Amino acid sequence: PPQPETQSLSLNPSPFRPHCRADQWLYLWRGPNTPPSTTITHPVIEHLASLATRASLRDAGNYGAGLRKFHLFCDIFSIPETDRLPAAFELLHSFALWAPISISVVRKYLAAVRAWHIAQGWPPPLSDDHHARINWSLRGLDNLVTSRRKPLRPPITLDMLHAIKATLELSDPFDACIWAMASCAFFGMMRFGEVSVESRAAFNPTKHLTRKDVFLGTDLSGKSYARLDLPSAKTARPGEIQSVFLVAEGSLCPIAALHNLASAVPALPDDPLFSWRDRTGEIRPMIKQRALERINRITAAWGWGTAFGHSFHIGGASFYLAKKVDPEVVRLAGRWRSLAY
Repeated sequence: PPQPETQSLSLNPSPFRPHCRADQWLYLWRGPNTPPSTTITHPVIEHLASLATRASLRDAGNYGAGLRKFHLFCDIFSIPETDRLPAAFELLHSFALWAPISISVVRKYLAAVRAWHIAQGWPPPLSDDHHARINWSLRGLDNLVTSRRKPLRPPITLDMLHAIKATLELSDPFDACIWAMASCAFFGMMRFGEVSVESRAAFNPTKHLTRKDVFLGTDLSGKSYARLDLPSAKTARPGEIQSVFLVAEGSLCPIAALHNLASAVPALPDDPLFSWRDRTGEIRPMIKQRALERINRITAAWGWGTAFGHSFHIGGASFYLAKKVDPEVVRLAGRWRSLAY
């Protein structure tokens, strides 16, 4: 796999974003749309306007982080170049909700996008009413963070999933189990406690997934799918079985991950679904802490820091929302009680 120093999130290549110093991004990073004229059409006046634009900021490099973050957000959510400049309120509101490190940092990011618009000849993208609406949302996020005993968890992304798979040795029973857990938890929007146990002694076939709780089939279109029947779930009533449906997902496919797990770790119907075999051949359920330690070592080595189990649940939701799946469908599939996920 690539070396850790090359593994930080990078922007998609674009002819509109040439390689240059950060203090040049405001001026050299452009968009495909043509801005409205702001001066009369005369080369001297246009040259003076260009000089004035560049001289109006003493340190354009200060805006580099915010502008890069904005384009990273757009890349992740597949926002076309035509919608980035000029940027609509809905896009910038979404960016503000996604980006928060702190309210002050988000405001700096938005200031960078504003400066970019002006430097490229566009009007400021946000009105006073728009700023008021965004500030309202930011205050709400700040209240959520300060009222929580635990910090908000960053979502797992497709790039992270690729890194996890590339690092794991899928023929190894332990790693095969880790990969099946990660892929199913992400694409199935599952809580990590649904694919793991707190301790070896805690495994209970009436509460945790076993091999017989997996059904593999094809739909009416001939496409493969997997159904995991959860014996117990956080949002389920006592005795209620909730089902998780998985479909093929290219190289990160959870169905392929389940087939690989079955091959690397043969087991009986009542054995834990997400399990591995130790050196003596004894089958063991995957313990949550051990799984997260393995995953966190990988994400840290690739430059993303550490993640938490819920990151797969919300990472899967972010993936489907970015594909324009209806939020209510995501809520139901992810088994949330409300849209506040």
